[in-house]
Amino acid sequence: MKRATVFSLVREQSVFMTAIMALLTFLAVMALGIAISIGTGVARWNAQWDLFATVQVTNTKNEPAVRKILTDNTAKIETMREITNEEMLNLMRPWVSGGGVLKNYLPKMWEVKFKSESDLDNVSAKITQYGRVLTHADALQAPMSAGWKMIFIAALILGLTLGAITVCISYIARNTAMLHKRELEILNQIGATDSFIARQMQIIVSRICVVACCAGFLFSVPVLLLVLSAAHSARVGLMAMLAISGGGWICLGLMPVAITIFAIWMTRRTTIKILQNE
Repeated sequence: MKRATVFSLVREQSVFMTAIMALLTFLAVMALGIAISIGTGVARWNAQWDLFATVQVTNTKNEPAVRKILTDNTAKIETMREITNEEMLNLMRPWVSGGGVLKNYLPKMWEVKFKSESDLDNVSAKITQYGRVLTHADALQAPMSAGWKMIFIAALILGLTLGAITVCISYIARNTAMLHKRELEILNQIGATDSFIARQMQIIVSRICVVACCAGFLFSVPVLLLVLSAAHSARVGLMAMLAISGGGWICLGLMPVAITIFAIWMTRRTTIKILQNE
């Protein structure tokens, strides 16, 4: 048997509250989606370069010793490529002139990919007495740091948005109670319990949140896909690594559900508090 609610918001108020909740849900999903995509990008970027290192020998007398170490540890090395003088001169040409003279002072370098981080550490310890081992992960700390800062900013925006949702839900409950103060007094006089009145408020808020959260989520999904598409157009670098996995999409899908459940709980808590203060 269908049961009508005792009271409800007027149409203009309902539309306004729905629009506000839809906007806040959109911002919350966007902030969480961006945080997840950047976190995935940072993890992929880090994993991509963790096993790469550049071996550099500045003293030509130590070159045979380093070459022997690399040759003796081929079982720990996945790929190895010797960087030629021509390659280094091409890289340095925009900043340095007189390549013929410079060629005599260029270090000997190898680009090495190890099979594991322990292999990298083990071989690096042997080479350090003859040359330098520059890990790519250490060299890329600047973009990694920028990525973590972006995640922090996205998380901060998410926190502020959830705080705004809390204030909005509290406002809806208080505004509805003020508008229907007469009905609340009548309900109290005829013996209605606080739980019954709170349930009526929860029905109102749940209807608003279901519509608003679905609308906010459905609008945020194509925007997130557009952001990821724009990031992938970079093709290289941290931006190209941004992505949202299947688990990430599940988390995003659960966000509107969590907001709705929180809104219903917050409405009950606020309504009962208002009734107890009457």
